[in-house]
Amino acid sequence: MRVAVPYCIAGVIALGLAGCSAPPLDEQANRADDGVIVQPAAVSAPSPAPAPVLASMPTPTPTPPPGPATFEFDGELTQGGWIRGQAPAGAVSASIGGQGLVLDEDGRFFAAFERDAGPTAALVARLRDGWLVESSVTVAPRDWNIERVNVARRPSGPSEAFMRRRRPELAKIGAARRVNADSDGWRQSFIWPVKGRISGRFGSQRIYRGVPGSYHSGIDIATGGSGTPFVAPADGVVVLATETPFSLEGYLLIIDHGQGLNSAFLHCSRIVVREGEEVKQGQYIGNIGSTGRATGPHLHWGLKWRNARLDPLLFTGPMN
Repeated sequence: MRVAVPYCIAGVIALGLAGCSAPPLDEQANRADDGVIVQPAAVSAPSPAPAPVLASMPTPTPTPPPGPATFEFDGELTQGGWIRGQAPAGAVSASIGGQGLVLDEDGRFFAAFERDAGPTAALVARLRDGWLVESSVTVAPRDWNIERVNVARRPSGPSEAFMRRRRPELAKIGAARRVNADSDGWRQSFIWPVKGRISGRFGSQRIYRGVPGSYHSGIDIATGGSGTPFVAPADGVVVLATETPFSLEGYLLIIDHGQGLNSAFLHCSRIVVREGEEVKQGQYIGNIGSTGRATGPHLHWGLKWRNARLDPLLFTGPMN
């Protein structure tokens, strides 16, 4: 008969005997059948997790920015005319003939051609990725009203006394034209500020024995008398409204239509708006007169884009 010998298991002293110890593991295994100690079953090591499989992801195709792929424009593409357009999508800057353009939030712009502009002008846009997009604009020539006079032009210039008065006036005019007001008037189809007989056309010029004089920088509208009211041809901001008459222009009013385009109204008898005031197309802004250097009551309306003088007739169309 086999006698079971007690062992210390889990800190319990069997039969009051202290200091006993467990037999070696191999002996424990041999005695498992006696019911004294059962060796726990071996625990299998967990299988390693399978390595993740990385799927091939397609390269996303960038979405092109909204807008045209090249310049889109229209207008009066002739000397003294103008152009409205939209730059290519993604354009960060644009220019025409080397002059930088102002692009609004939609990439739209305004530009114009001076009286003696050349036959072509290059529109250039720089895109975000550095590429350049270029379009050529054909500028049609015009036949100007040229009067040849067999009289020598007076060689003497303005006196110093006159220039002392004139210089501050020119400074105020220059400052007004540099305001660059926030206006969308340049987007509109212009209307006539007043209707009457056209007594002087834009671009007309006298040549004195081969020496050209200054050409007429605007359009003159005669109404038969002083005091006739006139209105704003488009929305804008008043940037100059003289309180005393200037030496040449008389009472002078300048309205900024935005994008560097402005209207000047000369020889007024009265101005009813003030500097900084926003005006709307068709709003009454003053009365016709003959102040300054004028031979009779009329409204001289001049349009200018930066340094280029423009023909108002190309903004309004014929007077009905």
